[in-house]
Amino acid sequence: MSCIRTIGLLGDLNSYDFSIELVEFETNDLWLRDMEPTFVTNESGKKAAINFNFNGWGEDQIHDKDEKVAAFIAEQSNVEIIQTDLVLEGGCFEIDGKGTAIMTESCILNDNRNPNKSKAEVETELKSLLGLEKIIWLKGIKGKDITDGHTDFYARFAKPGVVIVSRDTDPDSYDKVVTEDNIKVLQSATDKDGNPLEIIVIDTPEIISEEFGTKDFAAGYIGYYVCNGAIIAQKFGDEVADKEAKDALQKVFPNYTIEQIAINGIASGGGSIHCATQQEPKG
Repeated sequence: MSCIRTIGLLGDLNSYDFSIELVEFETNDLWLRDMEPTFVTNESGKKAAINFNFNGWGEDQIHDKDEKVAAFIAEQSNVEIIQTDLVLEGGCFEIDGKGTAIMTESCILNDNRNPNKSKAEVETELKSLLGLEKIIWLKGIKGKDITDGHTDFYARFAKPGVVIVSRDTDPDSYDKVVTEDNIKVLQSATDKDGNPLEIIVIDTPEIISEEFGTKDFAAGYIGYYVCNGAIIAQKFGDEVADKEAKDALQKVFPNYTIEQIAINGIASGGGSIHCATQQEPKG
């Protein structure tokens, strides 16, 4: 597998340099959100990379190559790598950029990642690493998918104070109760300053493709990726649900073009566009 780094994607659209540097590195899987480092910057704009010790989602999958990706990308970016003894993935958390985060207990506070660590210990370390003042915890669910309930499948910050939340409409899905509980938690939650959150609910599609299998199919719309000028989002062939999701995203991101693409191959593997990507700030 190769890691693609885009170069020159800041500034006036007319002056963009769309050249791409292709950096090859062999991996076990494609979920770069989880295996890549999490980039952070300090107040002066200096960039660093946190290695969260990817362990194959709690030793659920071979990861001898994937566990080396974070250090490799930090080296390619020529930045300091920050080590921690916490084990988690990039899909485990959502951050508003102003000190508030949403996380799921089922993946982070799980013995297959962080045994013998209390919630308080984990919170203290994550607040220090990610510049947080408040963490909103969703319960999530263990053992139903390989991630143990990643946050980025349930809730995403569109901007500070605004959260897009997925609601599973399938009455036979275990995630129906989970997503309904997520909505209740977030509707009653506040950010670090005590301000209530605006919650935008997007329902899952009723129709999905069976071309690549449906057992692990991740049918949800909030796994979009934000890039310069566009939101790269998924569609599933359910014309009503696809349009409702696109309209909702356009309302939340009025200055972005919403580009929906079919991701049946990725979704059948249990992931989304967001799961297969990881951003790096210019710094």
